[in-house]
Amino acid sequence: MDFEIDIRHPSDDQPYEITSFAQKYGLTIPIADAVLFAKGPSRTACDAAALAFLCAIAAQAKRQRAQ
Repeated sequence: MDFEIDIRHPSDDQPYEITSFAQKYGLTIPIADAVLFAKGPSRTACDAAALAFLCAIAAQAKRQRAQ
């Protein structure tokens, strides 16, 4: 038997689906939708924006704990 496995990595110009993007970064659907709307369709830009958002949330939480 000859099996062919096709594993494709989505290219940067293919936009994320909202649910998969939200799951990848642990975001809510509305937040993921906002990031994708603002930075899409570039996966690289969306990935960077999601990481920046998560860093901002972490910094805000750290400031609130320090008070």
